Amino acid sequence: MIITISRGSFSGGTVVAECVAEQLGYRLVSREILAAAAEQYGVAEQRLAEALERAPGLWERLGHERRLYLVYIQGALLDAAEQDDVVYHGHAGHLLLRDISHVLRVRLIAPTPFRVSAAMRRLRCSRESAEAHVRRVDEERARWTRFLYGIDWNSPLLYDLVVNLDAMGVRGACAAIRATAALPEFQPTAVSRKALRDLALACRVRGALARHATTAHAELEVVADDGRLSIHGNLRDDELMRTALDIARTVPQVVEVHWEGQAG
Repeated sequence: MIITISRGSFSGGTVVAECVAEQLGYRLVSREILAAAAEQYGVAEQRLAEALERAPGLWERLGHERRLYLVYIQGALLDAAEQDDVVYHGHAGHLLLRDISHVLRVRLIAPTPFRVSAAMRRLRCSRESAEAHVRRVDEERARWTRFLYGIDWNSPLLYDLVVNLDAMGVRGACAAIRATAALPEFQPTAVSRKALRDLALACRVRGALARHATTAHAELEVVADDGRLSIHGNLRDDELMRTALDIARTVPQVVEVHWEGQAG
């Protein structure tokens, strides 16, 4: 199965993720997802990090570019998730792996004084600076989620388990996550594995379309079903549609491609 751990800055997420991964014998992934995406798609890792973490601002005028970068990141994360038994602690994992039933989405929370004290120790700064840092990061993540998904980053409805680290501590949080991960509702099934494979293939095709100069700016949606693809979108001419179909056919594991949009 896959466990995603989301948290605010200085909420202890890294320590908890390491504990869970070690006790379950799962692979721990975070920043290496960005490195994998950067290598595969030829984009600077820092640029991907900004697309994942920075509030809209300039990105509002570069919305298309940012969405492409998120496709690259999602593809790398799905590649890791297909191998099973993964703990991912990074921003937006619970959103990038939506609709997969064997993903356990965990949110760690901690009171502001807890986080400010941790920030003061880590950043070696004053309480005032630490408070400003924590507040800024929270605001950026909230704006990021509203901008891209139209939802509230803090909503508990986005998560399967919300853990107060100040109340439970690392050991208690780790035990709670392990116990929840053992529930039958979060175990992989043939249906959930297929959903993950289909999403991963669709994401690889979207990445291939995004990398090609001809289709880089085309607004296309891709749906996969056991290697059969449906591509949706409105294109200016039939030639561009044919190019999109040809690109999709070059992606490994694609067996059929159907156009379901409008062209010409």
